[in-house]
Amino acid sequence: MQLLRDWLPSPFLRCSAAFQVVGGSAALLVPGGSHLLINALAANHALVLGASLWPTSPLLGPNLTRLSDERAARGEIALTFDDGPDPKVTFEVLDLLDRYRAKASFFCIAARAERSPELVKEILLRGHHIENHTYRHAPTFALRGTKGLQREIGHAQDVLTELAGVRPRYFRAPAGMRNPWLQGILRRFDLSLVSWTRRGYDAVCRDPRKIARRLLRNLRGGDILLLHDGGSARDHRGRPVVLEVLARLLDTIASRDLTATPL
Repeated sequence: MQLLRDWLPSPFLRCSAAFQVVGGSAALLVPGGSHLLINALAANHALVLGASLWPTSPLLGPNLTRLSDERAARGEIALTFDDGPDPKVTFEVLDLLDRYRAKASFFCIAARAERSPELVKEILLRGHHIENHTYRHAPTFALRGTKGLQREIGHAQDVLTELAGVRPRYFRAPAGMRNPWLQGILRRFDLSLVSWTRRGYDAVCRDPRKIARRLLRNLRGGDILLLHDGGSARDHRGRPVVLEVLARLLDTIASRDLTATPL
């Protein structure tokens, strides 16, 4: 039972696993199978799959999508940046944050951090946080088994700890996609899963105004915002859209007496 709790810490997943075992056995024992039971088993599979594809879902385990009520009451907003560091963009992001005295959390792809160790040090020097966004950011991350997840997350944790001098506390899955085994792996590395309250899709959208609207609509204390300092889309001038979006965002945060902080 403890082993099951270690690998499937979510009550939803434990109930699903038990239902699959008991229901599957019962279906085999019924001559010709029970169509109702088989349909229920299939529906349960679909529900687990849906939770895996829903980045902010809490069904697969703890998932931070907002700051605490106490921090929300203080007007704090968490700025988070994914997929860096990028020598062509991250320095400009850091300069913008400095201009507004804002702080943020950078979810780094460890393989990129290895190629730009000076950027990791600069992020920390300016008062921001380094967090774990896997080693390679593989598109097949959510399809991996326990050993593959452990290698990808553990290697990133080791690399980022060596570069930053402090172990990351938070983890974000590539594109927010995950599978039922992830939470058990994160517990082994003492990492907490983070998604977001809202994102602007700045990695795919080329219109800074649309991105800013998505991020600023009903913006309030406690929100966790997702942007990208790595892989940002380019506007019609070829400039990373995150830079214009971030300037607009920081202007609005300041005007509304909110505070941009790390997680």
